[in-house]
Amino acid sequence: MNARIEDVAREAGVSTATVSRALRGLPNVSEETRATVARVAQRLGYVVSRSASRLATGRTLAIAVVAPYLDRWFFAQAVSAIEAELQQSGFDALLVGLQQPDEGRPDFDPGMLRGRVDGVVVLTVPLTGVELDGVRKLGLPAVFVGAAVAGAMSVRIDDITVARLATEHLLELGHTRIAYVGGDPQQPLSFTAPSDRRAGWLAVMRSAGIEPPAAYDAVGHFTASGGLVAGRRLLALKSPPTGVVCASDEMAFGVMTAVRRAGLGIPADLSVVGVDGHEIGELVGLTSVVQPVAEQGALAARMVLAALRGDLPRRSEHVVLPVHLAVRDSTAPVRD
Repeated sequence: MNARIEDVAREAGVSTATVSRALRGLPNVSEETRATVARVAQRLGYVVSRSASRLATGRTLAIAVVAPYLDRWFFAQAVSAIEAELQQSGFDALLVGLQQPDEGRPDFDPGMLRGRVDGVVVLTVPLTGVELDGVRKLGLPAVFVGAAVAGAMSVRIDDITVARLATEHLLELGHTRIAYVGGDPQQPLSFTAPSDRRAGWLAVMRSAGIEPPAAYDAVGHFTASGGLVAGRRLLALKSPPTGVVCASDEMAFGVMTAVRRAGLGIPADLSVVGVDGHEIGELVGLTSVVQPVAEQGALAARMVLAALRGDLPRRSEHVVLPVHLAVRDSTAPVRD
């Protein structure tokens, strides 16, 4: 026999109206009560009727998630965390992919979301002025992951700090020939994280009195294959680097592969630092600046839901989450 709303109310010690409000994400329910109701409903196997909830609330019970690359590790982790968080509150994620390789990204028309979603989460995509205006005109809570946007909520890390931690680690190990592998400056999606991480690497190097040669600023396209190509080019230089800061772990995996295919060793011949905290990084001993990817996605979802409940201002919440350096086997003091 399927559980009824009355069963959940009795077990949770609240009224059926409170159960309904809690599971539909409506305001005037404490977080403690909401969590208790959710646990009891899950244990009893009670599922809210989506169609009934939509009719009762006038909501779509869906949140748009705008992302460029749904098949890459960072975005897959973030989207998965967003979906999990939304599902706990009875919401679905409407994925809006903007990938269009080699031709620039397609225009994003926020108007197409009108009447289809109750809120918007944007993952690292810097929107144009027209697109931002379109999001604002929807009148829905919006959260940006990876960048602070005026007039909207945001969740991000400090990408300059990310590069500083990685570069300072190599400098402390005695490396002075430190290269950087990042995104393509001509990338049509124009992410802010790659430019900030490059700026952080360059600032730390210059503060140490070192001007890296132009050839040390390599493009890896944020993919393992791109890192492999960049690694090969760096190793072929007349004066190759002894250390490399990669703006993502996936590019770092490519660089590490290039080193080993060249018959060289890590970290004996090249110390490598990545960024992200990819689970494979620990398996291969990659030193990495770990960022809370899933936490950013989950927090963004919670912020949208809190704004819908009226528990959070829609325009004033900006969260910067901490990162940390995980030192593993891919870095070591420079050899004499």
